[in-house]
Amino acid sequence: MRPLDWIVMFGWLAFIVSYGLYRGRGSTTVNKYLLAGKTMPWYAMGLSIMATQASAITFISTTGQSYTDGMRFVQFYFGLPVAMVILSATAVPIFHRANVYTAYEYLEKRFDARTRALVSGIFLIQRGLAAGLSLYAPAVVLSVILGWPDRLTTVLMGGLVVTYTALGGIKAVTWADVQQMTLILCGLVMACFMAIHLLPGHVSFSNAVALAGAAGKLNAVNFHFDWNDRYNVWSGLIGGMFLALAYFGCDQSQVQRYLTGKSIAQSRLSLLFNAMAKIPMQFFILFIGAMVFVFFIFAQPPVLFQPVELRHVQSDPRFPAVEKRYEQAFAERKDAAEKYLEAKQSSDPVVRQSTIKRYQDAQRELDKAHAAGEQLVAKDFHDTNYIFLSFVTRYLPAGIVGLIIAVIFSAAMSSTSGEINSLATVTVIDIYRRHVKKDASDRHYLMASRFATVFWGCYAVVFAQYGRNFGALIEAVNIVGSLFYGGLLGVFVLAFFFKSVGANGAFFGVLAGEAAIFAANLFTKISFLWYNVVGCFVVIIVGVLVSRVFDKERKPGAFAFGKS
Repeated sequence: MRPLDWIVMFGWLAFIVSYGLYRGRGSTTVNKYLLAGKTMPWYAMGLSIMATQASAITFISTTGQSYTDGMRFVQFYFGLPVAMVILSATAVPIFHRANVYTAYEYLEKRFDARTRALVSGIFLIQRGLAAGLSLYAPAVVLSVILGWPDRLTTVLMGGLVVTYTALGGIKAVTWADVQQMTLILCGLVMACFMAIHLLPGHVSFSNAVALAGAAGKLNAVNFHFDWNDRYNVWSGLIGGMFLALAYFGCDQSQVQRYLTGKSIAQSRLSLLFNAMAKIPMQFFILFIGAMVFVFFIFAQPPVLFQPVELRHVQSDPRFPAVEKRYEQAFAERKDAAEKYLEAKQSSDPVVRQSTIKRYQDAQRELDKAHAAGEQLVAKDFHDTNYIFLSFVTRYLPAGIVGLIIAVIFSAAMSSTSGEINSLATVTVIDIYRRHVKKDASDRHYLMASRFATVFWGCYAVVFAQYGRNFGALIEAVNIVGSLFYGGLLGVFVLAFFFKSVGANGAFFGVLAGEAAIFAANLFTKISFLWYNVVGCFVVIIVGVLVSRVFDKERKPGAFAFGKS
């Protein structure tokens, strides 16, 4: 990076940490520290929810996902708007009226302390893993730019996040997210503009779209039903809806956002805002990846996008042959693309079809040549997470590079800060205050919350060291979530809608649901999105059956849907 890039990047990081500390001042009680005194307006909650989702993984890996696999990943989000409407009508009023700090605190009121502890433990496991993955993403950034060790990068980033999160609490996190989401949106627009602007003069925007489409990169919708296909309309609408219901309705990192709202109406608006904005934003990010793909049709990409590994394999005696094959494949694809653009104006469909076939064949050969380069590193090595960063650092002008890198850091900080804040909340409220020290002062629990924040920040840093082993990070983080979310969703469905189900049904239902999810993961090839459906239904079925045998009466005073 050039001096201006460093100024832009470090200037933004200094600003956002200072801003978070400034807005978090006054968090002197547990209620203010964990729930911001329930003073947040809808737009702040909405942008914070979106910023927590739009992690650095989104920018680093989603663009690479589109480059290699097309835009079909957008189908993953098709069920989200439906889920947001359902949660606005159910979870939001129930949690607000229950006057709880965490979603799992509600489970004790509805069932018992055992169920609350089990579900809290599941959340701590899965969200702790996800926090580590989220923190690893910026380590990819600096390893590409500076060649710094991932360990040093994660320690630095973790330190920045913990500073304003531990001191300012949820209020600092939320208002910092508002600023970071604003920068993220600006960075997205700039990245897309530059990818199109840097194309050769004779390649218009419509030509770029045509090239991406002919290569299969604009395959945003697939109506073919296939259990084993991760991304199609049906897995997105059904599996994605169940995942979104679990994530926004049962995951404390999201529930805590709308628990800070001034009112039920304000919290509902924050979710409905995300229902409208999430799919267009994700589509736009994937489209950026498709435009980067088109850019690299005319500017030769490296054999490997990971520069450190590229330098290592260049000493391999097999590398010259792989490189020659790659260069020939690139030249053939470029020529085929040029011929396709010329034939696009032809009235002869046979000519157009033949040029499309030649272009697609050339793309397949280039993919094989690239895969051969990856094989020189390791059998399971993939450089998907480095594609977008390679484009940014090699081709964008000074200042813009710093802005994009600042966007990625902002995304990493917003997602990680929200995660460790929610982890600290569950640790203190659901575990420490409930089972370890029940009658301490408010100040004691405030200090415990700050210590828990620091602990989970350190945990995320340590786990992030294993991020390099997870391939495409955007898939990894969702797979980790799907191993647990079905069980969480099932128990809340029991709590909200099955009044006859008692504590034993809920507890054993969750255990059965998790067993079913891990069995599906180990012994079947169905898409991970279906894990959420399987887990949820197993919890409900087992919960109902167990309750008929062991739970003769529902716990007196338990909450039912629509009541407080």
